[in-house]
Amino acid sequence: MRILALEPYYGGSHAAFLNGWISQSCHDWTVIDLPPSKWKWRMRHSAVSMNELINQRSDPCASFDLIFCSDMLNLAEFKGLAKPKIASLPTVIYFHENQFTYPVQVVAERDLHFGFTNVIAALAADQVWFNSDFHRNEFLSGAEKALKKMPDYQLLGSLKTINDKSIIAYPGISQMPSTNVKKTNTPVSILWVARWEHDKNPEDFFEAIKSLDEAGHDFRLTILGEEFRNSPDIFRKAKDQFGDRIKHYGFMPDRKDYLNAVASSDIVISTANHEFFGIAIVEAIACGVFPLLPKRLAYPELLPSEFDANHDDFFYTGTLTSLKKRLITLVERFDRGELWLGNRNRASLAMNRFSWTELVPKYDSALERLIKKD
Repeated sequence: MRILALEPYYGGSHAAFLNGWISQSCHDWTVIDLPPSKWKWRMRHSAVSMNELINQRSDPCASFDLIFCSDMLNLAEFKGLAKPKIASLPTVIYFHENQFTYPVQVVAERDLHFGFTNVIAALAADQVWFNSDFHRNEFLSGAEKALKKMPDYQLLGSLKTINDKSIIAYPGISQMPSTNVKKTNTPVSILWVARWEHDKNPEDFFEAIKSLDEAGHDFRLTILGEEFRNSPDIFRKAKDQFGDRIKHYGFMPDRKDYLNAVASSDIVISTANHEFFGIAIVEAIACGVFPLLPKRLAYPELLPSEFDANHDDFFYTGTLTSLKKRLITLVERFDRGELWLGNRNRASLAMNRFSWTELVPKYDSALERLIKKD
């Protein structure tokens, strides 16, 4: 099969998903992309720009079998502007995020036109893929709430249409390094691995670390993630407060260095208020790092009960009180050499289902079935 991939925001998870899949796919891919900048502008102009880029090719109407695009493209507009041979191709749209429930610091600033673009694009696709079941439910409930604000013709039936043609397609991960077995006299190493933004709730993370310090426990910190101009000031304060205990701090551009820093940690904590999937957490668990996650968002999908009879061991209720209590319990277990309760692989093995080796054949086959159905 020849697949035309259209990615208006070729960076971060969008680029990682395409690159990981294409690297092991049996199909022939042509990628048309735009740099990952100014996402609102990308959503506005990409339908026009993508068509222009296709028309600049030596063979603009090459014999493609299918279009695969992300939620940053207004697929309906793209098809309306495309040459008939391109416009008639079967299409799959992949939702990394959506503009109804993606967090904004000031709710009043949310522009529902972008969410409505997501709905129109999803309706224009033959299949709609979401990166988690949690995300699919978030999108549909967010869209329903927004559409009910419309004065008439609320189009609520369109959401059933989208749901009926939706598929859950988790992002994949590559082979991860494993942790070394820690010496019993080594302080526990705790990992933060998320964007430095308010929706990741860093305040609760550092409050939990503070309580650990006040309880007299020794520890080390690895604080990774991308920093932004308006990143919460709590990160700077934490660097001042825990500087002598911080092993790594900030964004690590080298992938190998990043994974080694992750793999050298013992416990990874998420305090996120928003997460459509959680690829960084999946990678950390695959590296053998013990997860401590709020039992909300997409996290229960990562470690469902069928993969571990004691899967509740990896979760806290989501409150700061619960996080503090569970963290101290885990650190005490670590100090006794009992963090994993005798089975260091119990979580990392569950991450095998997210490996590209497992996922690529399934996704390749899903596209083949769509072509045959069409």
